[in-house]
Amino acid sequence: MTTKQLITTLLAVSMTLCQISFASSENPADKETFPESKKVEPIPESEEESAVLVIKGGVEEVRNISLDDCLRLALGNNPRIQGAMQDVFASNARLKQTWSNYFPQLSWQTSYTRIRQLQLSDVFQENLIYNYYLLGQISASQMLYDFGVTQNQATIRKLDKLGYQIALTGTVNDVLCEVKKAYYNLQYALEAKKVAEEMVERYEAFYNQAKSFYDSGTSPKVDVTIAEVNLSNSKLMLIQAEHAIAIAMARLSNTIGLPYSSRYSISDNLRYNPCSINLTDAISIARTCRPEFKLADIHVEEANQNVKLAKKSYFPRLTIEGQFQIGGAHPTSNHGYNYGGYLTFPTINGMLINYEIKEAKALYNKEQYTAQGTKNDIYYEVQQAYYSLQEKKSSIPVAFLGLKQSKENYELSYGRYEVGVGNPVELKEAQVQYQDAMLQYYNALYQFNSARAEFEKFIGKNLSEGEVQLDLYDNKKKKHNLKKTS
Repeated sequence: MTTKQLITTLLAVSMTLCQISFASSENPADKETFPESKKVEPIPESEEESAVLVIKGGVEEVRNISLDDCLRLALGNNPRIQGAMQDVFASNARLKQTWSNYFPQLSWQTSYTRIRQLQLSDVFQENLIYNYYLLGQISASQMLYDFGVTQNQATIRKLDKLGYQIALTGTVNDVLCEVKKAYYNLQYALEAKKVAEEMVERYEAFYNQAKSFYDSGTSPKVDVTIAEVNLSNSKLMLIQAEHAIAIAMARLSNTIGLPYSSRYSISDNLRYNPCSINLTDAISIARTCRPEFKLADIHVEEANQNVKLAKKSYFPRLTIEGQFQIGGAHPTSNHGYNYGGYLTFPTINGMLINYEIKEAKALYNKEQYTAQGTKNDIYYEVQQAYYSLQEKKSSIPVAFLGLKQSKENYELSYGRYEVGVGNPVELKEAQVQYQDAMLQYYNALYQFNSARAEFEKFIGKNLSEGEVQLDLYDNKKKKHNLKKTS
């Protein structure tokens, strides 16, 4: 037998003896205090492990809600969306007001007048006083043609209405992004609370272990003091995590438009929603779907219509009008009527109209430059959101790899402690590292989902889940893979 084989055999016998003595003695590291690493895996392996997280805010518990439920509630309750809808209704009413120029105008007048003619009274040296009754006067007028003025005004109102409709879409886009980010933030707060609770349990076990060792005289008092400080800090972190959930709940409720909601359940856990798109396609989608992109073109066309309208300030209006009257010295003593057609020219101030046209042209040029600046900003925003999404996507495999490595370290430390080779401090450090890795992994998921919500906002379109899949980590290839699903 070689020296190497002899050393291997002695190590095996020593490990076996350590396992036998370890199993027969009392060990403070039981399964409840130090569970197997697979039991604290952040990615649920079954439906039972991915149970619904319930937040209790009162005696009752309401039904579970998902992200889609939150989005639907926001569409019906968010005041910003409701206000934007009223702008659309108001713009539609203004359009109808413009078209009313083509409708006839009716008026009714009734009066009584007592008249004393001053000049005639002086001439005839007597007071000439008489009464004049107007039982009724009906007037009707109809505009026949105004040389395109009303048509231009109606076109401007149509563009104005379309602009408010697009602005409504932009408001909905912004609100949905806020709801998504608030929902993901609540999910992260729930996961952070689970981590904080786990840390409290671990520090309690460490404190009990340190106190036991101190009572038996195998460890100094300072170990117990340190354990107490760590336990207090972990409890403080748990309190902060609980308040963070309450704040996240309030933020989500306020974003939805139901700020006084105090209890509901979240029906899913924080998870990875696959998404992949190249920058060229993102820019193309933004040009088609981004509300601000369309709104910039509408403002340009509206300014162009204002130039055309200013040039028609010289044009007359063709109308017909008729009146029928009953009255006279007595309420029904006589009647009369008149009717005719009129070509009415406006009061013309050449200098005023000339500079009004120049002003409209200058505003039209300004809107063109403003629209170009808006489109440039959109292009920049899409690029920024795209690269941020790629950064957050790339961080997920790294965080997942760190989680796997800390898990392996935890398993090794636990195995060493089981056979009596390790110590509780080493095991505790491994647990803390594993818990921190879990928190970093959840934070990476939260950051990615938030970045995706921002990206969808800036391109103006929600990306379907499952459109593109990202492999988090492949042990064989050791690289990130992007694959399109059917």
